[in-house]
Amino acid sequence: MAPKKFSEIKHNHLASLLGLFLFLFGVASAQLCPDFYEKTCPGALPAIENVVRTTVANESRMGASLLRLQFHDCFVNGCDGSVLLDDTPTMKGEKTAPPNNDSLRGFDVIDRIKAEVESLCPGVVSCADIITIAARDSVVALGGPYWTVLLGRRDSTNANFSGTIDIPSPFLNMSGLITAFANKGLSASDLVTLYGAHTVGQTRCAIFRSRIYTENNIDPSYAASLRTICPAAGGDDNLAPLDTETPTVFDNDIYKDMMMEKGILHSDQQFYSGGSTDSQVEGYSNNPAAFAVDFGYAMIKMANIRPPTGTSGQIRLNCRKVN
Repeated sequence: MAPKKFSEIKHNHLASLLGLFLFLFGVASAQLCPDFYEKTCPGALPAIENVVRTTVANESRMGASLLRLQFHDCFVNGCDGSVLLDDTPTMKGEKTAPPNNDSLRGFDVIDRIKAEVESLCPGVVSCADIITIAARDSVVALGGPYWTVLLGRRDSTNANFSGTIDIPSPFLNMSGLITAFANKGLSASDLVTLYGAHTVGQTRCAIFRSRIYTENNIDPSYAASLRTICPAAGGDDNLAPLDTETPTVFDNDIYKDMMMEKGILHSDQQFYSGGSTDSQVEGYSNNPAAFAVDFGYAMIKMANIRPPTGTSGQIRLNCRKVN
């Protein structure tokens, strides 16, 4: 029997894992729950899903960008919406930090979502939760799995420009990647799973240039084709897909690319280089359903990195600035 496509994975399959996740980890964010807005803003999740679905239908790349927002938010100060804050005379935001500058996208989409939700229930839904929900809905809009998100985060009142150093660099070796994720409470297995997010989206020439001109563990014909997009000098902003076959569909093809030495980023190829993660890559390349389930589980876990809850922080009325 052929493995199911991601779109055929039952929603309640991942939802049932949520209970197990909560039992096993007791989540540090015990105040988070799936139905946090059920009474205070029941229209929030459908409204967010509608904006995301419409946006991704118009520009598939934006789905990958919204997913990436959650990674870059949670790895700095925890999942608190700090990545959305603009600079002020007294605070340097995270948007212009090296990992984000001229790279991170989707802020205008978050603004549209926030405006829609505020029109339904003012001052109720946090920007941090919007990021989390939009990431899930983006994956679904791109044909990927659905998972139940835990909600109830509040928004930070400050950003952490220097803290963006915690965002894993695409130039890291495996040991550095494992350490970066371990520092956030994520395992090596979570790392391999979450890097599956690179099955969608694009990357800039400046990020993969050194790989295609100096590294040997890359398919020669693939490297040659990328050099036509990315010259040895100049063209820093030229784009190439992270996934060679289906860059606008959330599937398991990125793991197949790794096995063929077609990981476009240095960090991507680390997962299939004769090390301990090879078997997990091989497993996901052969079993898309397993990857789908594990990805939802890992996203739930990542979204629980130090979320402010209770009376911490605030519910921003405008995601770009504190109240």
